[in-house]
Amino acid sequence: MKKIILNSILILLSLMFIYPIFWMLLLSFKQNPEAFNSFKDLLVSPLSFINYSETFSSDSFGLYFINSFVIASFVTIGNILFCTTVAYAFARRKFKISKILFATVLGVLLIPGHVVMIPIYRLMVELGWLNTYFSLIIPWLVSPFGIFLVYQYIKSIPIDIEDAARVDGASDWYILFRIVMPLCKPILTVLSIFIFLSNWNSFLFPFILTSSEQIRTLPVGLAFYLGKQSIDWGHLMAGASISATPVILLFILFQKQIINGLTSGALKD
Repeated sequence: MKKIILNSILILLSLMFIYPIFWMLLLSFKQNPEAFNSFKDLLVSPLSFINYSETFSSDSFGLYFINSFVIASFVTIGNILFCTTVAYAFARRKFKISKILFATVLGVLLIPGHVVMIPIYRLMVELGWLNTYFSLIIPWLVSPFGIFLVYQYIKSIPIDIEDAARVDGASDWYILFRIVMPLCKPILTVLSIFIFLSNWNSFLFPFILTSSEQIRTLPVGLAFYLGKQSIDWGHLMAGASISATPVILLFILFQKQIINGLTSGALKD
């Protein structure tokens, strides 16, 4: 009985998450969906790929897609490198203010992103990085959440492995990059997906830090389908579907690694 109730709850939750995706896809395949008077008329009307073809043929959409991919990729690589390096230092190196510094990292997690919006904007203006790729990449190359996540995982790795490598003459950098990082592959996979998706879907900071179409990212570009008097639902949903495709593919391809990364640290002795 408990299993039936649990499965029923999971099915209902699944339907709740699937419904917005179904609605997005339905509107994206309909020409002028706002012209239909009822959901039934919308559902039985013929499918059309015109929204996708017009979105793809748009000169700016491809540029937005490339910008989002490049920015998200660089930020992800930076977080893998810097979060692992900082987390390793906190996990294995003890110095006078290590606990204070780690506490500040945890403290940053409590600060909402909107609070640092104005300081970051002013800093980008002072550095002359406004409306450049630097403003969308440099401030996000390391995240406190990533440091904490990798720190917890490294703490679960037996230090005897590293001591044995040092006896054989391995340097700290060799141990970090050739021993610790391969052992952290599950959690680094989780971190990579989290960081990539966060930056892929980021809207606020790309919106306030860019003014040129050449630097604009995909979420910001999609916002321009929202007019003051009306909304171009067909093209907006087609663009949103294309934007969501990498997100869905990442979860499908790496769902096993995500689950292993989130649970393996807790299962270690």
